[in-house]
Amino acid sequence: MLEFRNSHDQPVLTTWASEGPVDIVVQQANAKTPVVFLEGDGLGPEISNAARKVIDAAFPHIEWVEHLAGEVALQSGISSGVSDEALDAIARTGTVFKGPLTTILGSGRKNPNTTIRKLFELYANVRPVMTLPGVRTAYANQDVDMILIRDNIEDYHAGMEHMQTPDVIQSLNLTSRSGSERINRFSFELARAYGRDRVTCATNAGGMKLAEGLFRRMFEEVAADYPEIMANHLGLEACVQTVVTKPAHLDVVVTSNMSGDIPGDLAAGMAGGLSLVPSANIGTHAAVFEPAHGTVADLAGQNFANPTAMLLSGIMMLRHIGAFKAASQIEHALYVTLEEGRYVTPDLALTYPGVTTETFVKAVIDNLGETSALVVERDLDMIVLPTVAAWDTSGITRSFDGLDVFIEWDGSVDMLASKLNLVASAEPFALESLSNRGTSLYPSVRESAEPVNHWCCRFKYTGRKKKSGLQRDICALLEAVGKIGNWMHIERLQSFNGNPAYSPGPVN
Repeated sequence: MLEFRNSHDQPVLTTWASEGPVDIVVQQANAKTPVVFLEGDGLGPEISNAARKVIDAAFPHIEWVEHLAGEVALQSGISSGVSDEALDAIARTGTVFKGPLTTILGSGRKNPNTTIRKLFELYANVRPVMTLPGVRTAYANQDVDMILIRDNIEDYHAGMEHMQTPDVIQSLNLTSRSGSERINRFSFELARAYGRDRVTCATNAGGMKLAEGLFRRMFEEVAADYPEIMANHLGLEACVQTVVTKPAHLDVVVTSNMSGDIPGDLAAGMAGGLSLVPSANIGTHAAVFEPAHGTVADLAGQNFANPTAMLLSGIMMLRHIGAFKAASQIEHALYVTLEEGRYVTPDLALTYPGVTTETFVKAVIDNLGETSALVVERDLDMIVLPTVAAWDTSGITRSFDGLDVFIEWDGSVDMLASKLNLVASAEPFALESLSNRGTSLYPSVRESAEPVNHWCCRFKYTGRKKKSGLQRDICALLEAVGKIGNWMHIERLQSFNGNPAYSPGPVN
């Protein structure tokens, strides 16, 4: 995307060229920025239309492009949950403002939120969490003001799971160097654009040394390119503890998908709950702005829904398209309304009785132009989306060390070891270990172990009886193992530049 600077009050038009989106500052007074509007399910229509009214009052330069998505789309036979017209519009405009969408439980159909995120590679989930005036929480008097950035595409979010045996399921964590670099670089670019001075990386690198370890290494490499921003790493447990005990010590926090789940929801609870937390899902070609909460269908239609999270998401969207002044006006108006506490929805009401969603929205619009001393003023700018070059692997040497073969076996470990040793002796492999859910049961046997019928059989490659090449050797071993029990999958044990690129033997 082209980097540009504007007066922070001019609308920005996103167009599309063959190489991707091109941002253009609109000069015409009557020009409008197209934004796809998906009103959502459950509470979605109430809160999204409420927020839209406020946005229109402050910034009448948006052309709302309304399309079909969610339950209505699913029930009309659109299996993805998002109409083709909506997807085409997202591709054209690159910006989406949407209420929460849901899928029909038990339908086996796709989640429309996932459809949009995957199709447009919305790799960065951005969730600001802040203390809001007039909100009762145990942290109301603390300076909670952090932005949590979580990878959206890789890790367990890849959604690759397999039933290995009737009682064992495998979930794959896929982490790439380029994906880890991209999300980490995005976090520093956001910090730079939003006037933040610290980025914290939180990982479970102690438990998942390869995947989370790679994420941490990429964070450290990227941090060197941003010397003006402080960078530090916390283990996941330490991060969660800091969120609870010293939230003011956190500014921007970046995590993998797996590591971001708990601290993200925990921080939202500290701010008063997901109904007060905005979010954005941002990629190179599109960005979606929506509340962090779900559809809350049982409260729909009562006209008491709290649109604060949706409105805060709209503020994020306005800044994304370059309308900084309008975003600031709405933020101040919202804070003034919450401070006064006279016209807030029942979930926020303290001294006064709660009002309807419509009355709350009218109060915010009436307060446009007012100033709240509680708004943290920052020198904001456009986020420059990172470009990550493909990793050059041409100089890396690779060697084959062996195989992990996963087999279904209901008998004793001694019998399995005996059979596999016999198989290995006829091939250029040697049985090194047998483990069950990560615990070694061969060659050392633990009497207290209660194994399931899913075994990892690690074979080291000896190469002493090479037949017609490595592939033939592997196939010959698998054919022989298949006569003992059903094998589900294999993993190559490889070394790159002489360094083992796999977990060491299972724990004893």
